[in-house]
Amino acid sequence: MTPNEDRGFPAALAAAMAVRFDYADGDGVDFEPFAAFLPADETTDWFRLWTGNSEVDGDAFRVFGQDGTGGYAAFWLVRPGRALVEQPVVFLGSEGETGVVARSLGDFLWLLADGFGPWEAATSYEPGWVPHPHRELTAIAERFAPDHRTPGSVVIEQAAQEFSDFDDSIMKLCR
Repeated sequence: MTPNEDRGFPAALAAAMAVRFDYADGDGVDFEPFAAFLPADETTDWFRLWTGNSEVDGDAFRVFGQDGTGGYAAFWLVRPGRALVEQPVVFLGSEGETGVVARSLGDFLWLLADGFGPWEAATSYEPGWVPHPHRELTAIAERFAPDHRTPGSVVIEQAAQEFSDFDDSIMKLCR
């Protein structure tokens, strides 16, 4: 996968990103999907600012949305030779929060269906927050990833276990 290849979404991601996410005055999901991946140059500019490191590029990320503060949700291209939909989904927050929220697009669809957004999956800032399953996103997950059906909390746990070094890897790039 090269940085300049097609920045359009896979069909499953496009379907999920077309759904409106309701923040519900802090009781919903804080997520604003994009219509396509950020261009490679914008991703590099963002990642350099985020890390404070002018020597890095954003080639390892395909950014597809943000939370209300500007934290980004992205695919992390860490599995060489694997398709985009098989790459983990990560969150890099505006205040330095990091987290792998799903091991693949299929898992991410079920995370969304169970009522989590990327920020909610990566942080624990709102201890009283409760996810609310989303009927339309459940239908999308059932259509595109029926074999990945997993509760959101388990998706988060599995991603954190498999990629337990994500935060350390990212922090090593920061200046």
